[in-house]
Amino acid sequence: MSFEYPEDLKYLDSHEYVRLDGDIATIGISAFAVDQLGDIVFIEVPQTGEAVTQGEVFGTIESVKAVEDLYSPVTGTVVNSNQAMMDAPEQLAEDPYGEGWLLKIRLDDPSELDGALSASQYRSQVEGD
Repeated sequence: MSFEYPEDLKYLDSHEYVRLDGDIATIGISAFAVDQLGDIVFIEVPQTGEAVTQGEVFGTIESVKAVEDLYSPVTGTVVNSNQAMMDAPEQLAEDPYGEGWLLKIRLDDPSELDGALSASQYRSQVEGD
């Protein structure tokens, strides 16, 4: 099965993605990760004003199969969390790259994303092309 991986995003091997807009990073999880998790029942992320650190756990996502940690691709301060996804986590599967974002973070250092994967690198990794 092949999934969509928008070219304008950066990806982590832990399946989070980042969309950069100036110094604001929008964080979510890839369509592949959503599919692997199955039916998502609960999402927990930090509140506005909380700090996150690159590579560290910032929250959890729970499905009927498992509970997985979410890892921050960047260091910065949360400026928004997607309350709609917290209230209705099952909707994440419908639009993981659009309405299904989880956090918006004001970056401390955009160069942290220099090591992130491109869409094609991420696709190769998860689909084993």
